[in-house]
Amino acid sequence: MAGSKNALEIKRIRNEILVALKVIYPAPMQAERLMRSLLTLFPVLEFDTFKRNLHYLCAKGYIERVVSGSEDDPEFTPWRRRCFRLTPTGMEIADHCIQDPALLE
Repeated sequence: MAGSKNALEIKRIRNEILVALKVIYPAPMQAERLMRSLLTLFPVLEFDTFKRNLHYLCAKGYIERVVSGSEDDPEFTPWRRRCFRLTPTGMEIADHCIQDPALLE
């Protein structure tokens, strides 16, 4: 039962990331600000958990990292300062036009 509760929370976190980015689409949002917006819903959310969910959404092509011109070397930019935005596919997922089993509740 604890596993299913954990899986449900992961799905909710991923959905809320998409919803938060949908609100400002097509603009990007810094990871730190995105996480702070999620803390109202998930007060004990840790940054490592949040980061894993960002990785998942990037790997699926639902969000993408935006590299600003002021970054000298994007690989060395701290995770909290990295920016992400919703992709067109991510917008379809957020609008429930297409479905992903790892995001359904």
